[in-house]
Amino acid sequence: MKFAQEFHFPRKWVECAIPYGQLKKCLKKVTKELEEIGLDKETLTRLAADQQHPPSDHTPADLAFSYHLDVDGKDGKPAESARFRPRLTVFIHLEDGVAVDAKLSPSTRDFLQKLAFSNTAITDDTLSSDSRLSVPSRAFYSSQGSAASNATDIRQVEVPLVFDAEFFRILQTDVSNIGTLQEEEQAKLETQIAALGEELGKAVEPSRGRRAKADLDVWRQIFELYLDARVFFSSRESDHGARTSTQAVEQLHWFQDQVVQRKLVQRLRSGTSHAAFNNFVRINTALLSILKFQEINRLAVTKILKKFDKRTSLGVSTTFPVAVRSGHSLAGNVAQDVCARMSTELISVVPQLDDYLCPICFAIAYWPVRLQCQHVFCSRCLVKMSRKDERHCPLCRADTIMLAGLENFDADRAAFLRKYFPKEVKEKVRANERERNQEIFGPSYNSVHCCTM
Repeated sequence: MKFAQEFHFPRKWVECAIPYGQLKKCLKKVTKELEEIGLDKETLTRLAADQQHPPSDHTPADLAFSYHLDVDGKDGKPAESARFRPRLTVFIHLEDGVAVDAKLSPSTRDFLQKLAFSNTAITDDTLSSDSRLSVPSRAFYSSQGSAASNATDIRQVEVPLVFDAEFFRILQTDVSNIGTLQEEEQAKLETQIAALGEELGKAVEPSRGRRAKADLDVWRQIFELYLDARVFFSSRESDHGARTSTQAVEQLHWFQDQVVQRKLVQRLRSGTSHAAFNNFVRINTALLSILKFQEINRLAVTKILKKFDKRTSLGVSTTFPVAVRSGHSLAGNVAQDVCARMSTELISVVPQLDDYLCPICFAIAYWPVRLQCQHVFCSRCLVKMSRKDERHCPLCRADTIMLAGLENFDADRAAFLRKYFPKEVKEKVRANERERNQEIFGPSYNSVHCCTM
């Protein structure tokens, strides 16, 4: 059993990966296109800083701009096949029909001025609520705070760009393809997990004899180690959350070492159990590959968007991920979903003792009594609580203990416990008998077998 540290992805995966080099080339075209119209990085940086830190009322605003990734869909709702339409909008100030934005070069002012006269003038009365949010309020008021009465108007100009649309088309297409690929791989793994669960359930069915019972005990130890390893996720306070691929490899190696040290695989008696274990290893290896593939592509998207912002100052590194999620183009965390499926379909086939302990005595809850609040305790603990006149459930504080009777005995659960935990049930029965005899004959009573002299 060995978990690879070097990842060799299938050719289909490689073809779907984020084309970082192609996106870099396209980004150069975007940068050049912006520079040709005078909206280079330095100019947009100054304008963005001006919007984030407004000057005093005595200083007029020269230009406000916004950059959005609109989604083409029906009825305002993005469809699965909808495409992003990047839109660079500037609000240019005109006085007597002449652009007066001082931060722009003369050529840029002339370019925007020509665009402005192809759009409708925007005044304080005609701006929609959305437009008002995009334009600083100082653009509409004089230093005294009243409506400006000069011949200044503001025109909303959409700057025609070509290569930014190509950039986001490439990026969105590949992100969508990765999402589809991950969904396909997740479906395959879930099918394998379901088949493995059926295979394992037959191998450890106690009714199949001693060999199956022995394998059941070994599998219980294997899954206990696997749960302790917390390979892909951790619920502990110190390292809560999802694991990175590096951390997952370390945890899988720890799990492997523990299995080898305890010679658990060698103790499996049936060939079915050995085959099931090999399949279990393959599923975890496949999960590890998917996790690494996700990390690589997520890093590629993050880096190319940061580079886009660095070269253009348009600020899309935060808006693009939001737009992608709203369009359902990115698959969720496959490792998390598949691990949840493993818990329900696979690990549940081999019940763990911790899931069937009495919350009071921390021994197996036998004979099991299910209170009206649906919490289960061993009958011995409930008898002792009722003798102390304790009426409330220790878990939810519902007044249910005194209402429990023979009808609350969970016969199905008792049969389940006898089937899957025979040793623990026998120990619990002996402990109950010993405790009951001590109550009858006194604390000095000791259960010693009779002997013939």
